[in-house]
Amino acid sequence: MQYTELGKTKENVSILGFGAMRLPTKGSNDNIDENTASEILSYGIDNGINLIDTAYPYHSAGIDGNGNSEVFIGNFLKENSYRDDVLISTKSPSWLMEEKGDFEYYLDKQLEKLKTDSIDIYLLHALTKDDWNKVRKLRVLDFLDDSLSSGKIKHVGFSSHTEIDTFVDILDAYPKWEVVLTQMNYLDEYYQTGVMGLDELKRLNIGSMIMEPLRGGRLVQNIPPEVQKLWDCAEVKRTPVEWALEYLWNRDDVDCVLSGMNSLEQVKQNIQIASNVKEISESDQDLIREVARTYKTLTGNECTSCGYCMPCPEGVDIINCFNEYNIGKMLNNPKGSAMQYFSLIDEDCRADSCIDCGDCEFVCPQMLDIPQELEKVDNYFGREFNHF
Repeated sequence: MQYTELGKTKENVSILGFGAMRLPTKGSNDNIDENTASEILSYGIDNGINLIDTAYPYHSAGIDGNGNSEVFIGNFLKENSYRDDVLISTKSPSWLMEEKGDFEYYLDKQLEKLKTDSIDIYLLHALTKDDWNKVRKLRVLDFLDDSLSSGKIKHVGFSSHTEIDTFVDILDAYPKWEVVLTQMNYLDEYYQTGVMGLDELKRLNIGSMIMEPLRGGRLVQNIPPEVQKLWDCAEVKRTPVEWALEYLWNRDDVDCVLSGMNSLEQVKQNIQIASNVKEISESDQDLIREVARTYKTLTGNECTSCGYCMPCPEGVDIINCFNEYNIGKMLNNPKGSAMQYFSLIDEDCRADSCIDCGDCEFVCPQMLDIPQELEKVDNYFGREFNHF
């Protein structure tokens, strides 16, 4: 296993972290297969992984629920005497906060679930512009100051599903940020904060943790023939997992990559790659870009996110509706994109709010029939999140 310093935290972390959002389950998302999960976590820790990332809603029955991931992690670490061997990263459920006291209420609840006196890395979860504005008004920064002073948390940060302007605003608002979790893979260089966000974290010496390195596994499953043909042309032959992980580990602005592993085979494979990261040549970097371009030809429509259709008089977030739809179609992964669609786009801004008023009819440079395309989005995702 290779290790790196996690920004200004000075913590020495394994470049591969264990994401506890997709632990093995029995029948339903909230029913963790504890025997298998214990086996794969034990193997991971015994072979060098020293960071586990979880969150309040992980492994719940619904998207916003009180999940079982933290409970399982707490029990597992205590029963196996692993607590001193790993850093625990978990997240405050920002969307549930209604008053300032809620922050401490949920933190105490999470400390209890995790069976620990202190959380090593505490992140404000999945901040969007609206959530950030809300928690600032509730004086979340005072809460973070108090929690750092009390020792309930050691390092603070946030996870981000937002655009770069909001991302920078959040970074500028608090000098004590030490860690940020962002989504990144070779398809997502310009999705949400992308490479610009990583550049900013590096400039500020803030530790970077990466989620969705395999895009929910879709970059390594059911590879389209046109993509596989490109991989077969590479100078150095790699598996799809190696391409995705080594792309990230060859960047100097990536500290720790989280992988949601749910089998012993996956853990062994990822640890082996993390223990022997191969350099990606310039020609293979070009190949990765060509693979990304090829994937993007498989989208549901030809929206380029130019914004000419915005703002919609009914408040529909046309760009992000199309973005999540296209990613879902491109990767044949409606579940993964549905989670983003329902959690990041406000209910009144989703595709079903379109009334076909015609205001966007002639403004699209790609000549899309936008109301018709929004109807396709609505049909694709449905009206509620039931994709577990």
